[in-house]
Amino acid sequence: MNYDRILIRYGEISTKGRNRNKFVDKLRKSVRIALSSFPNIKIEASRDRMYVLLNGENGIEIVNKLKNIFGIQSFSPAIKIEKDVEILKKKSLELVKSLYQPGQTFKVTAKRSDKTFELNTDETNHAVGGYLLQNIPDLKVDVRNPDINLRVEIRKEAIYLSCETIQGAGGLPVGSSGKAMLMLSGGIDSPVAAYQAMRRGVEVEAVHFFSPPFTSERAKEKVIDLCKKLAEISGGSMKLHIVHFTDIQQAIREQVPENYTMTSTRRMMLKITDEIRAKQEGLAIITGENLGQVASQTLESMFAINEVTNTPILRPLISMDKTDIIKIASAIDTLDISNRPYEDCCTIFVPASPKTKPKREKVSQYESYFDFEPLIKEAVEEVETLHIKPDWNSNSEFDELF
Repeated sequence: MNYDRILIRYGEISTKGRNRNKFVDKLRKSVRIALSSFPNIKIEASRDRMYVLLNGENGIEIVNKLKNIFGIQSFSPAIKIEKDVEILKKKSLELVKSLYQPGQTFKVTAKRSDKTFELNTDETNHAVGGYLLQNIPDLKVDVRNPDINLRVEIRKEAIYLSCETIQGAGGLPVGSSGKAMLMLSGGIDSPVAAYQAMRRGVEVEAVHFFSPPFTSERAKEKVIDLCKKLAEISGGSMKLHIVHFTDIQQAIREQVPENYTMTSTRRMMLKITDEIRAKQEGLAIITGENLGQVASQTLESMFAINEVTNTPILRPLISMDKTDIIKIASAIDTLDISNRPYEDCCTIFVPASPKTKPKREKVSQYESYFDFEPLIKEAVEEVETLHIKPDWNSNSEFDELF
């Protein structure tokens, strides 16, 4: 069967009141960006439904793209027909015949939002179902668990027929909840935190701390590959802000007692990320922190680290089990990238016995012996910003930067 459109259902967006149109507009933009390689499509959106008119484009490829777009609850390849009972029966037969295999069962699920149509819901079910039984030998009805569920949506402008409901990514459209900076280390957790935040409508920009020569170009490439995956998930592109952190990290090693260096390092990272957030007009900072996972992720550590900013810090993974985080990382295809054996700046100078219950007053005192502000200012001013797309080629841009 040659479908001519894909019907998109909103899910959570439908619970919005007066602001619903803003969410629909964000979703439409996400769909347009994700399907930019299909020039002939047309997108039609209303408060209740969205349609992608295929106009000859490859429906299978478009379906695969739509599966990853946040804000879509489900969608169905569909055909649009006139509001005529005879046409409805004939087109329903064509559609079911194109999918039917001997021995399969079916049911008809009609939904009539246009109350002026000549048949009500039950009459539509009986008329279409009876016509199918008359014209397809051995076809049987199963209203509980059918092999084929023919959906008939009778709307004001037309009737839409579909037989397949594909689950979308759910959540809210990216950008509908504002922008935040992600502290992207290169490990397993932070890409999953980005995914969870994007699912709630947050536009994410990544901040990565790079400490050459202690961290290699391979570590940077790993982070770029993670951003490519996240950009693919979001359906567009992602900004990656690379911060040169070597001088600050060496100063911390020289000025701060060893068991407090991890706490101080995280505080400096948070300060710099907050400066970048302000420049980029973001509203929050996202981390991959998971309560109790490492020394810097105890409540006492978070309390000491948070002192340097009043900006909201989002921790989507704070109470999740590590096994659940790994499952999500595997599902979004970032796990293998994160497991590449290239160290980031958080792991190269880990003290033998990091403080698990650091005191705010102590870390502030240690940091007061050295003026970190010029180094922080320099790091912010020299940030390298890359615009990462799923098909981004690192070679050309690295040649320009280095």
